[in-house]
Parts: sequence; structure tokens; C-alpha cells
Amino acid sequence: MAEFMAISRLRLGYFIPAVFWGTTVICGVVLGEYSRFRGLVSELGARGTPTQPIFTIGLVLSALLSALFIAALVEQCEIERVSKVPVLALLTFTVSIGGAAVFPLPLRAHLYFGLPSVLLSLSPLLSLVLWRGSARLVAIRPYATIGLCVMSLGCLAFMRRFLGDYAGLKQRLFHAGWSIWFFGLSSGFLGVVKPGGRLK
Repeated sequence: MAEFMAISRLRLGYFIPAVFWGTTVICGVVLGEYSRFRGLVSELGARGTPTQPIFTIGLVLSALLSALFIAALVEQCEIERVSKVPVLALLTFTVSIGGAAVFPLPLRAHLYFGLPSVLLSLSPLLSLVLWRGSARLVAIRPYATIGLCVMSLGCLAFMRRFLGDYAGLKQRLFHAGWSIWFFGLSSGFLGVVKPGGRLK
């Protein structure tokens, strides 16, 4: 039973992006005229909008699931005897996504809680450095590289003059990057689990 729960939590890397993107799609449909290329994700849950409750529930759920996912990854890192630092860097996601839900725009706390997410790209970067000695985690490396590159493109959000009218698009590149990374973490760590459901 414990092994089944551990494997189930390792699969959350597939589910968390689905919850996040599903939430944004539903909220965008409800708002109607919202532009996913121009509008920021946070606008979907701004105070007073009809989508605020949906947005809050979706992001809080994403934060709670990410905490369970991180715990499962930490346990697996101990089994594989690899550094837990790349996994612990994911806590920046948990804090930011949860804070963004609890403190919606235009509250100043929304901005403060969003700042830790800037460090999220350290997770795939550190994995490329600290896990390179682990042959069993080699399948994660392509996801780390692609996820890091796409998240880095999300930094274009800080360059207001570049694609200034498409802030939403730039921000979504960052979200696409961590989604790829989460998917890769699940895929990689589940790859070191025996087909019968037992950890290798």
C-alpha cells in the first residue's frame, strides 16, 4: 500500500500541470473576451471577477498537490542516493502558486508571493549538475534541458519593450517550462520503479 501511494504521488507531475492549465482555460472561457496572449494569468483570478473562486480553487489545489509531489520526490531521491536540492527548489512553485491564489490581484502580497517563482528554473538547472552521475535518472535530462530553456524564455516578461503587447504569451512560456519539467520528473522517477509497482 505504501509503495502504491508513493507511485501515485510520483504521478502528480502529470496531474498538476493539467489542473493548472485546465483552470486557466475554464476561467478564460467564462470571462469570454479574455486574451491569452495579452492578458496575464493572474487577471483570471483578480478580485471581483466572476472567475476568482474557480481560479483560487485551481491554484490552491495545484499548490497542495505540488507539496505531495515534492515529498514523494524527496523520498525517491533518498532511495536513489542523489541530491534533494533540485527537488527542494520546487518549493518556490508551491509558495508562489499558493500565494497567488490566496492573495489575488491587485493586492500587493500577490506580487511578493510571485517573486519566488523566479528561482524555479534552478530546479532543472541543478538537476543537470547534481544528477549527472546517476545513470538511472538519465531520462530526466532532456526534460530538464527543454524545461529550463522554455522557462528562460518566460523571463522575456521582464523585458517590457520586447513583445510589450503580449505579456500573457511571455508569462505562459514560463508556465509551459515548469509543466515540461514536472512531466519529466514524473516520467524519470517512475522509470526507476519496477513494473510490478515496487521501487527498484
